[in-house]
Amino acid sequence: MTRCVNRISSSALPLEYFSRATPGFQVLTGVAPDAEHVEKQRSWVRDHYEPEARHKYDTIEGKLRLLDRIIRAGWIEPTETWKLQSLGITLGDVFVQDMGLVWVAVEDESGRDPALRLPGTSIIVFPLTLISRRIERGEEVDVRDLYAGVRQIIEETRAEGA
Repeated sequence: MTRCVNRISSSALPLEYFSRATPGFQVLTGVAPDAEHVEKQRSWVRDHYEPEARHKYDTIEGKLRLLDRIIRAGWIEPTETWKLQSLGITLGDVFVQDMGLVWVAVEDESGRDPALRLPGTSIIVFPLTLISRRIERGEEVDVRDLYAGVRQIIEETRAEGA
């Protein structure tokens, strides 16, 4: 069972994407979250760049620009969950690079998933579905707005001493 951060109520950022570690919810620190699978997802996104341009993936702007292009071009159907969740891995990489979050594996009664944790806090973010669930529901996704909104919530929660 997870207890979500109660103050997150924006319809753009539902509670399901943020939580604090609680009983029944195990954060496996120091454990790569199915590293091979995550790297395949990351590579699938990164490989949208031509080989000579792949260095752009190394920057926050390069990742955000690539995510935006893939989504706006409609290259992924709403039923292609693996590809949509691959976009979430890349968005997670942005938070790692920008805010110092770390990849962890989270286990509960439903299984094991990659997640992000803000070191020294109980803040857990689930980037895998930040983009995919919105697209599956037929919503338009503005990656930069989504990123800015999640970033703001993390900063506010960190300031509150989560």
